[in-house]
Formats: sequence, structure tokens, C-alpha cells
Amino acid sequence: MQPLAMLCLDDSSAAKAAALAAAYKLPLVDACGLAAKSVRERLRFLQDQLGSLPALVFWVKEDVLQLAWIDEQEVLAIRAGFHGSAVNYRRAKGGGRSEMIARAIGIKGAKLPSVIDATAGLGGDAFVLASLGCRVTLLERVPAVSVLLQDGLERSARYAGTSDPQLAEILQRMQLVRVDAIEYLSRMKATDAPEVVYLDPMFPQRQKSAAVKKEMQIFHRLIGADVDADRLFEAALASGAGRVVVKRPRLAKPLAGCALGHSIEGKRNRYDIYMNLPL
Repeated sequence: MQPLAMLCLDDSSAAKAAALAAAYKLPLVDACGLAAKSVRERLRFLQDQLGSLPALVFWVKEDVLQLAWIDEQEVLAIRAGFHGSAVNYRRAKGGGRSEMIARAIGIKGAKLPSVIDATAGLGGDAFVLASLGCRVTLLERVPAVSVLLQDGLERSARYAGTSDPQLAEILQRMQLVRVDAIEYLSRMKATDAPEVVYLDPMFPQRQKSAAVKKEMQIFHRLIGADVDADRLFEAALASGAGRVVVKRPRLAKPLAGCALGHSIEGKRNRYDIYMNLPL
């Protein structure tokens, strides 16, 4: 399922919404008065504008681009961003090098591996690694997700330029490439291979519950089943990287049935680590 339209939710976002609608060839919907309407009026307006519900849409509010799932029971919306109270708290109080992902990637002492995050999503894991000093190339093939990620990087860079020099340094270590990761890794020369390729394929879809983050609910509706995770894993193994790290549910089988080197396991997830790979 693809986004049907670009909604503008306030007058200050009109220029940005119009530019994005034109760039991605989406109908532009003026929804600036939506907040003042009743729930019934909002649903009627959206049904009239979109043709039917449920639907995926982009919207812009207060200069922030979001991707939203709208049906008659709920509205779920996600965005990317690397500044704000929650992100700043994790930077200051998070686990740092003791986090499982840091240990799995191989951050130790002065060693700060170069990383390709081949399943970038909204950039959360890449930002953690960049915060710890790694240079991270973020690969994202889904246009609707990559535009959210680009918007988050640009907004946070503008904020950092005036308010947070440390954040500016972190963002400079993150490079977004809008590309299919399998093709990117398959074309890579051995001399260009990173020290680590990191994969976080979508976990198998579960019935809706409080444990399923709204990000994953929207991603499953947008992308569907992650049918080529094994192919991506095989491309990562063949890329020339010295280490491939795969995030998995704790009880899930390894990707492609590949025997494990070793893993780091938490309560819900684990990181499978494949090392010393042949070129």
C-alpha cells in the first residue's frame, strides 16, 4: 500500500507540503481546518478527499513530515528525527558502549567500525552507532520511508547548526543513500567494503497488540512481508565486510538457516554475529 496524498495541517507548512506533493506526484490536500472539526467531520472530510478509508497518507504539521495510517478507529503516525527530549535523554543517559548493538557491532576501545546499515528505516539504530563515533551509511529502498528519514536528518541538522554542535558532529557521520541494499551490496567493490554490515529486517507480523510498535504496524501496511531478507543477508555475507550483524527476535531462526558464529541475547531480541568472512 502506498501513500495516497499529501495533507497540509497548518498554514506554516503550506510551502513545504506543496513542494513535497509535487516532488512525489501526490495530490495536495488542504486540511488546515481539520483540528477544529469533530471526529465524525474529520472522517467524512478524509473519506471525501481520499476516496475511502483506511488509507496511508503523508502530512506536514509544524514543518514536520509524517506518514499516517488512518481508519475509522484510529490514526497512527510516524516521523523521523534526531533531536528532542527523548533522543537527548538517550544520548545522555543511554547504555552507550554497553548497549547490545554496540557490543555486536564491535565497538571497543579506540575501535569504531565503519558500518553499512542496510535496513535503515527511521534511522534509530544508525543514530545510536553514529553517537558512539561510527561512520554509518544508511541504505533505504522504500521511497516513503526514505523521504521521512531525509526530512528527519535535515530538520535535526538545522536545529543542530544553531543549538547543538555535538549533534551536528553526529549527523555528519550519517550518510543516507536511497537505494536497494541488495543491489548496492552486490555492486560493491571489495576495496570499498565496510567493516560491518548491519541488518534489522522486519520481524514477522504479529496480531495487533500493545507490544507492536506503531512504527512496525505502519511498515507492515506499507511494505507487506519482508520476503527477501534471506537474499539481503546473503548479499551482506558476500560483500567483503569483516562482520555481518543481524537483529532478530530472541526465539527466531537465523536468516537463511545459516549456522551462527555467536550471538548477544537480550530479553526480547538478539544480535547474530558472523565474522571473519572471506572476500
